[in-house]
Amino acid sequence: METELSRTLGIEHAIFGFTPFPAVAAALTRAGGFGVLGAVRYTAPDDLARDLDWMQEHTDGLPYGLDVVMPAKKAVEGVTEAEIEAMIPEEHRAFVRATLAKHGVPELAEGEASGWRITGWMEQVARSQLDVAFDYPIKLLANALGSPPPDVVARAHDHGVLVAALAGSARHARHHADAGIDIVVAQGYEAGGHTGEIASMVLTPEVVDAVSPLPVLAAGGIGSGEQIAAGLALGAQGVWLGSIWLTTTEAELHSRALTAKLLAAGSGDTVRSRALTGKPARQLRTEWTDAWDDPAGPGPLPMPLQGLLVAEAVSRIQRYEVEPLLGTPVGQIVGRMNSERSVRQVVDELTRGFEKAVDRINRIAGRSTL
Repeated sequence: METELSRTLGIEHAIFGFTPFPAVAAALTRAGGFGVLGAVRYTAPDDLARDLDWMQEHTDGLPYGLDVVMPAKKAVEGVTEAEIEAMIPEEHRAFVRATLAKHGVPELAEGEASGWRITGWMEQVARSQLDVAFDYPIKLLANALGSPPPDVVARAHDHGVLVAALAGSARHARHHADAGIDIVVAQGYEAGGHTGEIASMVLTPEVVDAVSPLPVLAAGGIGSGEQIAAGLALGAQGVWLGSIWLTTTEAELHSRALTAKLLAAGSGDTVRSRALTGKPARQLRTEWTDAWDDPAGPGPLPMPLQGLLVAEAVSRIQRYEVEPLLGTPVGQIVGRMNSERSVRQVVDELTRGFEKAVDRINRIAGRSTL
């Protein structure tokens, strides 16, 4: 499963895997793909350094990357986190309290801090993450919310690091190309997390045409080797997978209830909602997302206010595994995620499926595969 991009990066398979879990990213890199560690949950630079140290020890000298979140437009600028929190209306705080009370969600224990903070969506936090990351031999820096600022792109290039940015339209992709981005990730509507409104089958070739000759990775709704083959047939030089790793044995969800919900979910059990961060993000549909999407409620706040508002609530829901409210960002591919397997087993299944698809097309075209 080699492409020009995979050869440039020195990887066996053109499979790029985004994950918040170092063990998953390292396992994918060791399996011949390219692990990309999500940095958004690291609010303390020392914590990121600790896990990058671990990545160094468990990737056998093979390449890996880092994904940060730097919003293309600053919702709030020049203020502290406490000042931002002070902007949250009391109506929204009351709505959170009422929703949690309705489902009997216990308070966190005294002295127990929220384990989920969305401060990583703030540019100054992402910049502090980069101050750490560039001390390590990362080979790729990806940004989930548009092109990074020009000085960040220049800084990455000065360190010999390629820069990737996610795009939900050809217009976004052209903006990335103009900003000096090296790789565009065409993320379709089916994807988990922040995503646009154009499906992968339409989006991928549009982006390929828009930014040629820049390499494009296909993303969104991909979880089989046959789908990887389709993405490459549409002109992509690889695929960007995220959701498929959530049910691997290396994933650190720390919630059997959430894993069970993912394994049982069908492809129609997700929804694009602003409930988590303030921007449309595909996630499991739950009574939590339904509450925020109900026109009778106050509605979500813009990023980063919504993330700060719900941080403690999400931690409480996860801590006590309150099943009706329990969810996570995940794509429509969740319908295929019906068993727990190791990262290596997933990669092996992907490569076998890819080979079968290529063989099938060759037979249709009347070409021998021998």
